Amino acid sequence: MSAPETVSLVIKARWIAPVVPENRVFEHCALIVDKGVIRALVPQEEADKRFDAEQTIFLGNHLLTPGLVNAHGHAAMSLLRGLADDLPLKTWLEQYIWPTENRWVNEDMVRDGTELAMAEMIRSGTTCFSDMYFFPGQAAQAAQQAHMRAHIHFPVFDMPSAWGQDAEDYLRKGLSLHDDFRAHPLVRVGFGPHAPYTASDDTLKRVATLAQELDAPIQIHLHETAQEVTDSLNEHGKRPSQRLAELGLLSPLTQCVHMTQVDDSDVRLLSEHGAHVVHCPESNLKLASGFCPVQRLLDEGINVALGTDGAASNNDLSLLGEMKTAALLAKAVAGRADALDAHGALRMATLNGARALGLEDRIGSLEVGKSADVIAVELSDLSSQPIYNPVSQLVYTDSSHRVSHAWVAGKALLLSRQLQTLNERELIGKARWWAKQIGNQR
Repeated sequence: MSAPETVSLVIKARWIAPVVPENRVFEHCALIVDKGVIRALVPQEEADKRFDAEQTIFLGNHLLTPGLVNAHGHAAMSLLRGLADDLPLKTWLEQYIWPTENRWVNEDMVRDGTELAMAEMIRSGTTCFSDMYFFPGQAAQAAQQAHMRAHIHFPVFDMPSAWGQDAEDYLRKGLSLHDDFRAHPLVRVGFGPHAPYTASDDTLKRVATLAQELDAPIQIHLHETAQEVTDSLNEHGKRPSQRLAELGLLSPLTQCVHMTQVDDSDVRLLSEHGAHVVHCPESNLKLASGFCPVQRLLDEGINVALGTDGAASNNDLSLLGEMKTAALLAKAVAGRADALDAHGALRMATLNGARALGLEDRIGSLEVGKSADVIAVELSDLSSQPIYNPVSQLVYTDSSHRVSHAWVAGKALLLSRQLQTLNERELIGKARWWAKQIGNQR
């Protein structure tokens, strides 16, 4: 018998939901990790015979899943959490959020807000996040230092902001940032045209061309409200999705965020062009923006991922909570209790998110050869008993506080509920300081 193979990490868990193969849960198995990559998923007895681990972690009451992928957010807006609640989107944006951003957004605010958001996301199971906000270089550096996987979509507007003057300025700065992180193993930079109503045809065409040349992702708010669709019909004579398709912006590189106002023509365009949808159910509900027809899109073969949006419109960044809301809302919208089941909700938050970001070959499932982006959720407390189906418990009960461990590329970001790459006490202090500044001078 050959000697055991030396590996860096063995994680033994009561249950493992790998996402691939679909709808499966393995019991009393071990995930084998070496050099940040998954080497095997085998029964624990086999792991003991075949591998000699530098570190072994035994999680006897835990469910192991792929790390969650938060496919849309504005991380720095965690510092605006609760600032302007219970308002319609237009009022919320134009009278509260945009004026506050114009006054306060700078490099320090973005750095501190992004770190606060990452800490919250890690503690609730997110290991990869997609971000669209001003001063994207600060978000990219923060993610790099925290060893968190991130897609940073630099904003593109026709209007000035704290970060840029016009579309040309945003693109120049964003392309420079893209070059800086071109070869980074965890951080990728893409295009973030804010919305069809904040960018001209020429700007959107340029983004489409550059994205194709660089094979870079595009993320855009699309069909977020009924008013957006009405305004586009009045101004352009076409729905926003048709306008983007004609400008070349809909493609497999495109992530369409929200899509609460969808008709047959929109579904057809999304399917024909291979674009992805990022569903943000809690933000859409809070702003009364409408309902994304998730099951209908999935039935048409359209990839649907899951995002929290920013904490200013959610107000939390728990993707586990978002999974429950998405599953329940999908059933109500479809009028079917079997729409978006628990395993489907988990796929939306893992593999579908990875696919939307172009990362499905690296993350999103616990498969051999993929990066060891993994979380563990403890299912031993009172409110998770009894356990008949651990994935149902994960999705339909309050699971965010149960996340105990998180790894990205085999590096621990959370161990026994303690952050490893971010300082929680320091982040709370900074958040309180910002609240005092912003609250006193609104």
